[in-house]
Amino acid sequence: MEDVATRAGVSRALVSIVFRGAAGASPATRERVLAAAAELGYQPDRRASRLGRTRTRMLGVVFHVGHAFHGDLVDSLYAAAAELGYEVVLSGVTPRRGEEEAVRALIAERCEGIVLLGSTLPPRALGELAEQLPTVSVLRDVRADGVDVVRTDEAEGLRQAVTHLHGLGHRRIAHADGGRAPGAAQRRRGYRTAMRRLGLTEMPLFPGGLTEEDGARAANALLAMPDRERPTAVAAFNDRCALGLIDAVRRAGLEVPERLSVVGFDDIRAASYAHIALTTIRQDADALGRLAIGRAAARLDEGAPPGRPLVVPPALVVRATTRAPR
Repeated sequence: MEDVATRAGVSRALVSIVFRGAAGASPATRERVLAAAAELGYQPDRRASRLGRTRTRMLGVVFHVGHAFHGDLVDSLYAAAAELGYEVVLSGVTPRRGEEEAVRALIAERCEGIVLLGSTLPPRALGELAEQLPTVSVLRDVRADGVDVVRTDEAEGLRQAVTHLHGLGHRRIAHADGGRAPGAAQRRRGYRTAMRRLGLTEMPLFPGGLTEEDGARAANALLAMPDRERPTAVAAFNDRCALGLIDAVRRAGLEVPERLSVVGFDDIRAASYAHIALTTIRQDADALGRLAIGRAAARLDEGAPPGRPLVVPPALVVRATTRAPR
């Protein structure tokens, strides 16, 4: 700051005023200070500037690296936070970095609230975290004191998928299950409810999951079935699972959608690529991000108590991986 002040011919205090955006500097002086800073390559140390503040206005976001839909959510969280004057700090969960460590890193950064995407922490741990600072669980319906929930209506999404396939004429409709992943239980329930209401016989759940490898595993189970017993359509746990399943069955000579229709869940960006054109259930990332940031901000700015779960409706997106059965 001394160097910038010298270059601009002003006091250090005036440089501080300019970079804090405070009143007290004319437009011409601001322009001169910013030009001097640009010439010197100076960037204010935000971490140091926050040390003396009571509030940091930072929201920590825990996401799972490799989860494609989490990337879409992060984008919406950044936009929503900026509108409310908050800054987002990311902390990733990887195979060698657990969720607990990701949370601890955000607390150490003095984040005022935590937004957890697809958390797998037990309810007790979430309740303990909520005792420290406002906590919002996104994509997972959790019963923990003090934790706000923002999620998609998972069961409704599977109902829409099964109803779409039934409308095309499919009767043997299977579900590639998500196991213990967040939202999997609700999607299983949606599948079973839809099959029952449509008068269809529920098929055994295929072992699916979050990744393309999980989808390939579900495909292997499907391909091992006799032709006359094999489903003509599959509602996959998510888009990545659906893509892995499609790749595996096509490699085995089973055409999609001619002999097998497939529906995904999430509507990640890859699902809309022309060579994929996956029929899927869209989660509204913008709405989820806006509601999650809004709930955290209400807790911090207004002292609002934890509210009832906020549930966002999904939407069916029909593309090229579903058609009437032969």
